[in-house]
Amino acid sequence: MHDVAFSVSPEEVVALVGGNGAGKSTLLEHLNATLVPDDGELVVDGTPITEDNEAHARKEVGFVFQDADTQLVAPTVLDDVMFGLRNYGVPGDEARTRAREALATVDAGHLEDRIPHYLSGGEKRLVGLAGVLALEPSVVVLDEPLAGLDPERSRLVAERVRQIHAEGISVVLSTHDLDFAAEVADRVCVMSDGNVAGSGTPREVFYDGALLEEANLHPPSAVRVARDAGLDAESRPVTEPELVALLGETDDSQGAETPSLDGDD
Repeated sequence: MHDVAFSVSPEEVVALVGGNGAGKSTLLEHLNATLVPDDGELVVDGTPITEDNEAHARKEVGFVFQDADTQLVAPTVLDDVMFGLRNYGVPGDEARTRAREALATVDAGHLEDRIPHYLSGGEKRLVGLAGVLALEPSVVVLDEPLAGLDPERSRLVAERVRQIHAEGISVVLSTHDLDFAAEVADRVCVMSDGNVAGSGTPREVFYDGALLEEANLHPPSAVRVARDAGLDAESRPVTEPELVALLGETDDSQGAETPSLDGDD
């Protein structure tokens, strides 16, 4: 990465998109001081992060890695979600209560006695997310949260992202799935060659053909269909429900203009 300026606002979902090697994961790993910049600075909640206070970044910015196995270290799911809390000195009973609340938040309470490494990929992702939420961070970072998941597990993870956002937690995620980014993001940052090439709302970014071409990205399916149907000029749908609603409005309008063939005329 070079000359990157990136920020996250309270209660915001930011999606990083770009090709392989664009710098998405590298940027994410700087946000909680897993990596530290050679030049420039990381500021978390108004506090500049140095070698002396990296723990502040890691407490305020929870990181869910793409490979969930790297975060699963305990013999049971409940122990795993408690692990970070215990490291921060939270007493056992309080840690257990907070861990169970975090598992309930991601709809994974039924997994608490399971062995983590025997879980499915989607279940591991949810347990990793619960372990982060138990620490009550201001920001949750997810690196490719849908990678390797089937459609049903992807839907479940997407629902959890919306849920934690609704609870006032900022979310930053990287993804190759631009349909997913269009559904959940308030802002999209396009990365190319180790830098942020452009950013804006999903409508601004996904209808910017030159920006997407620079990053070797194809727009979400709703955008492609809207363009092919000549519906993209003003409404600019970026999700499937928006496209369906627009097509419905178009059909209603055409129906109203079509004369009736009933009667004597």
